[in-house]
Parts: sequence; structure tokens; C-alpha cells
Amino acid sequence: MSRTLAILGATGLVGRTMLSVLEQRGFPLDDLRLLASPRGAGRTLSFRGREIAVQAVGPESFVGVDIALFAVKNPIARQWAPVAQAAGAVVIDNSSAYRYDPAVPLIVPEVNGDILDTRPTLIANPNCSAAPLVVALGALRGMATLERLIVSTYQSVSGAGSDALEELDRGIRGGLESAPPRRTDGSPAFAFNCIPHIDRFEDNGYTREEMKVVWEVRKILGTSELPVTVTAVRVPVRVGHAAAVHAIFDAPITPQAARERWAASPGIEVVDDPAQARYPMPLDVEGRDPVLIGRVRTDLCDRNGLAFFVVSDNLRKGAALNAVQIAERLPRAPAVVR
Repeated sequence: MSRTLAILGATGLVGRTMLSVLEQRGFPLDDLRLLASPRGAGRTLSFRGREIAVQAVGPESFVGVDIALFAVKNPIARQWAPVAQAAGAVVIDNSSAYRYDPAVPLIVPEVNGDILDTRPTLIANPNCSAAPLVVALGALRGMATLERLIVSTYQSVSGAGSDALEELDRGIRGGLESAPPRRTDGSPAFAFNCIPHIDRFEDNGYTREEMKVVWEVRKILGTSELPVTVTAVRVPVRVGHAAAVHAIFDAPITPQAARERWAASPGIEVVDDPAQARYPMPLDVEGRDPVLIGRVRTDLCDRNGLAFFVVSDNLRKGAALNAVQIAERLPRAPAVVR
């Protein structure tokens, strides 16, 4: 059964990646609507050999739409999600507008996709670092109980959008012969730099980005009291988020047992042969679907701890791919009666 699908925010980095993922995965469609703000309307984007005009989003944009993928900022998601739902669409939202609403499921299909069987009409897509992290942790369920989690993320500049990528490129060019220029807003340069500051700082001293990972890992894994500590760092990489993970369990999991479980799990590729310089790196994931895991070892501070390194394309599994996988996993019968 084919469906009518809309992408709101189609002209942005994530929106364009959603379009590519839909085409690459052969998602069954009768019709595709590309929506954006009035500023982005009028452009055309290529899909399956034809050019599709981008329309300005409006009150009638979602009439007849079965699934709406949102790749927009929080205020826009809050404005249009109720409109799309009222028109009968299932909304899959990539912003953080609804992630922490207890009534809205936060879904990574490999981990908690069974929730979709309840036919929700609004679904939240997780943070670009939380998604690959829970894919890795979710695959280890049943081997031991996770008791504590310490994570440092190394996040590419594409996570901040296309304007940020332009800032990175400008900084690289300018920094080849002198000090890298600060960004146009006066913030520290992305180029040749590591910045331990993503999103605003909260009262507890952690950034909003760090707390997003804390909250979302707990929600997706169904472990509301799990102790989690995160440090999020922006690094001068175009695409690909990485994370150094220390997971403490109630019993040991050997590195080999973890590798075997991951190798048998969907959406994961084990890349772990340090002697041959094989380990996960951002350059290895751009444009690819799998979550790469390597550098697996027992934590030196706790025999029940497992240390490992995770890398994925943040525009795909961290955003567009996960949203499309949710759409693929939705029950085939209509979610609402029109």
C-alpha cells in the first residue's frame, strides 16, 4: 500500500537527507509534497528522476497526507504538528519540541519500535547523539543490567546546520595562513578547534545538548532513574558524530561477547581491529546507514564496565534515516479514520 508523504523543512540539510533516504530505500509513495517556509518555497528538488517544486507550508498543506516528516525548529514544529494531525497525518518530528512530553513516544525502531503498534499520530525523533548510543546499548539488553553511563560526544559541525558548515569552511580557509577567524556572530571558530559548548548552558552547569542525551537515553531505554553523565564537544568535522562510552553494568560483559552481540544486531557494524588501524571514524560513516562500534575494552576502573567508541552519520541515523525507519515501521492500516 502506497502513501502520500510530506516533508516540512525539505530545503534544509536534514530535509534534503530525508529525501535522499526515501529514494535510496525505495519507500512506497503515491505522492510526495515538499514544504518549507515562504523563503524556501519556489525551489525544486530532485526525487526519482523528476523535479518537485517546494511549496510554502499553509493550512491546507497536509490535507490527504498520510505521513509528515518534520525537519524544522521547535516553534515551527509546534505550530504545524497539530495542523497536520488534524488533517489525518502521522507526524514524525525531528525537533526536540515533543521529545520530553510523556504522551509522545520517542522512537528508535531497533530499540523500542514496538511502541508504534499503538498507532500514535505524533512521534518524536531523537537527538543525533542519543540515537546511535541507544542502538548500541539496546543491543546489549539481556546480557546484563545497565547501571551507570558516562559519555563524551564529539559532534560534527553539520549538526548545527548548513550555515555552520559554511562557517567551518570559511574558518579553514582563513586559518591556513593565520589564526582561524571567529564565527560571524563572534563565537569561537569551528575550524582547528574543539568547543565544549553545544546549545545553551543549564543551571546545573551542563549544556542543553548534554541534557538532551541524558533525558532521551533514559526515555528510549525505559530507565528513568539511570545515572547518566554527558560532555558534548563540537569538533571540526563536517559530518559524523562520535561518542566515547563507558557503560557500567551489574555484571561483566566481555568485549568479545559484546562484539558478537553487536555483529548480530540490525543497524550495527563492528569495526574493531586496532592493530590494523581499524576503528570507527567520521570519514567512514558519511552517507552510510550503520552505527559503527569499535575500541571495545573492559573499563579499567570497574570490572563490570565496558568502554567503546561509537560513530554514525548524524544526518542519517541521527536524524533522517531514523525518521524514515519509523515511517517504514508504522502499521500499514490507516492510523486515523478520515
